[in-house]
Amino acid sequence: MPNLSINPEKETQKIVDFLRSSLQKTPFKKVIVGLSGGVDSATVTFLAIKALGKENVHIVQLPHGEMAKGGLTKSQSLVDYLNIPKDIVHKIDIKPFIDQISGTDKAIDQIRLGNIMARIRMIFLFDLAKKYKALVCGTENRTEHLLGYFTRFGDEASDIEPIRHLYKTQVKQLAMYLNTPQEIIDAVPSAGLWPGQTDEGEFGFSYKDADQILSLHFDQKLKKEEIIEKGFKPDLVDKVLKRVGDNRFKHELPFQLD
Repeated sequence: MPNLSINPEKETQKIVDFLRSSLQKTPFKKVIVGLSGGVDSATVTFLAIKALGKENVHIVQLPHGEMAKGGLTKSQSLVDYLNIPKDIVHKIDIKPFIDQISGTDKAIDQIRLGNIMARIRMIFLFDLAKKYKALVCGTENRTEHLLGYFTRFGDEASDIEPIRHLYKTQVKQLAMYLNTPQEIIDAVPSAGLWPGQTDEGEFGFSYKDADQILSLHFDQKLKKEEIIEKGFKPDLVDKVLKRVGDNRFKHELPFQLD
């Protein structure tokens, strides 16, 4: 099995250096982070503060009414834990904006609604970035990226991605090293797109299994049959690689002529 252990101290310094050098290429000194209360955005918040200083990291909370109450509670707990100044914490309930759009189509399904939510959040993040002369700091991990588990022009839209090279299980390792509150590390991963929604429930497999299979396929260049020979169940490998294949187009759009 692939060894996905990281050296969190070295990884932290690498990302801190990356954030600093990236901003030095721009006229900006600040970043905007959408803080959902999940481990990815929490980890990015810790790293951004370490790299740029607390005063240069604007936090944006974008709950959807009561549905996001749990995530908002964890998000606010982290804000309090880090003692982030109130004047750089921005809370906007996106429900009224979602309701206006969804109200025009009574047959709208959960996936479409989730995509709308992700894109509305993107609009606010980039607008606030413009207002405060900042870059939007993304929170996507490598697992989500390879699986295509994102909304185009939504949660994958950003100016800088500090943890996109790390698998989900590696992000958790980094979160533990950074002393992220345990309730955030232990929380069931969810994009908060509808009541009871979880990432792993949508996938039909766990992040732990996905990370192992994705690493074998992308990092060690093993084919499906070779991964199965490592001891993984064929239907599990099929599920993971099918999702990769079905969403590969997301990384290739827009199609264009040379």
